[in-house]
Amino acid sequence: MDLHLHTPASADYQEPAVSYIDILRQAGNKGLDIIAFTDHNTVAGYRAMMEEIAQLELLEQLGRLRKEEQKRLREYRRLREKVLVLPGFEFTATFGFHILGIFSPQTDVRELEFLLRRLNIPLEKLDEGSAEVGATADVLTAYRTIADAGGIVIAAHANSSNGVAMRGFDFGGQTRIAYTQDLNLHALEVTDLEKKGRRTTARFFDGSKPEYPRRMRCIQGSDAHRLARAAGGQRNLGVGDRVTEVLLPAVSFEALKEVLVGNDFTRTRPYRPSAKMPFDHVQAAREEGVSIVQDFHVRFSQRGGHLYAVLSDVCAFANTNGGTLYIGVSADPNEAPAGVSNPRQAIKTIRDGIARHITPPLEVSADVLETQSKKVIQVIVPRGADPPYAIDDNKIYVRSESETGLAVRDEIVNLVRRTWAPPQRVEEPKAGHVEPPRTGVEIVATEERQGNLYHTMRDLRNGNVVKNVTRKSARKLWHYAITQKEDHPVDPDQLHWEGDIAIVRKRERGEQVRYDLAQRENGRLRVYYGVTDDGIHGPWARLVGMEAEG
Repeated sequence: MDLHLHTPASADYQEPAVSYIDILRQAGNKGLDIIAFTDHNTVAGYRAMMEEIAQLELLEQLGRLRKEEQKRLREYRRLREKVLVLPGFEFTATFGFHILGIFSPQTDVRELEFLLRRLNIPLEKLDEGSAEVGATADVLTAYRTIADAGGIVIAAHANSSNGVAMRGFDFGGQTRIAYTQDLNLHALEVTDLEKKGRRTTARFFDGSKPEYPRRMRCIQGSDAHRLARAAGGQRNLGVGDRVTEVLLPAVSFEALKEVLVGNDFTRTRPYRPSAKMPFDHVQAAREEGVSIVQDFHVRFSQRGGHLYAVLSDVCAFANTNGGTLYIGVSADPNEAPAGVSNPRQAIKTIRDGIARHITPPLEVSADVLETQSKKVIQVIVPRGADPPYAIDDNKIYVRSESETGLAVRDEIVNLVRRTWAPPQRVEEPKAGHVEPPRTGVEIVATEERQGNLYHTMRDLRNGNVVKNVTRKSARKLWHYAITQKEDHPVDPDQLHWEGDIAIVRKRERGEQVRYDLAQRENGRLRVYYGVTDDGIHGPWARLVGMEAEG
């Protein structure tokens, strides 16, 4: 178990681009059975994860899940079956002491927020995730309040900074004793659990000292403020880098609490993993392939435009759905990875390039991973909160399926609108109505001006409409659609209709399949170009021979 994990909801989290599913995935890959989200004086991280899952489940009920979203929901379900995720917080008591409160997953998040308010966390600070929250409750009051609410009470990094048992802190003896002997305190989290000798924290609190007669259970946690351990450092640990092993009859909050409040000290110990072949995240990503949220670059040097290609993808991910870049490998899973010779310098080069060329400022996460004995760089880009993002102030890139391209005027307008437009409501489809596919493009109008054809395109993934697209100015998928419309117009009499829908064309390239599909609606013909499997749903799935996904 690792009961001390921060998320991007903590103000001092080092990798704001990391998602909650990334944390769960890392926990699963580390072999953890139990984790707790313990952000500073907030439960905003746990709440955000649960709200995301609830939204995906709502879309599933409404039959509106895209393939990527369906995959994400399946991944959440798989990981939550594998790893028990407990809600909690790291409370800052008076004098700056840190206390972990950890609760059952059945606990309502609102109850935990009410608890933090009772501990005098100011209302305006409740979602900040800051360790600095002004005058709050004292340590003993915090212990009692958390315990009375049914929580597990742990003194965070007790022997270190902001810990109730840290050395060198000029504090009254009786108060110090109470802070480590109070019956509402269930365990001490320490940083020296695996050390030997008489001066360790566990040895000090073994019940042998008259003034400290209560033996205290000592456990360890990572206090992770990032996904993986920082290169060359022992202080900035990642998920599962400092773990406690606990013997439980079942993986549950109740079983865990029973152990931590009990007196059988043989049931917890520092976890020492056996040597196993680590999971290769990079190879798994390569096998998934290039997508709207993932891409690969063998090189990142300025010469040859490689760094600019990386920055273009970063800009495009920020303007679209976010995404992950792998640098040092190609997308071909059968090709040997090239690797990066100096990963630390590579990360600096990429970060400097982002800071120098992309506006507004954009925080990304960059880490070193290993695949087939080669070091590569993983760059996680968030979906930007302040679009449009631009390179050198005027080049705005967007992601369209597996392609990065310059945004056109209407796409830029849509990016600007994204910053202030209210979220759209998801509505139930009308009975009997076949909704269009959810990927690909549709040409909704064509106009001739001075001998040139200008098309209005609709992106079926997000519904954005882009006007004045020509065959010359169109990017790859749009160019294909325009070429088909201009050179090979669809004759509805030549199609095999199933009701009011039909297949126009099916194209296969490797494992990737794209469809051109047609629909009759209110006396007019609609044609959808370049539809991928994740855009197929309902009647369309039956039409192309796939199992319907709702």
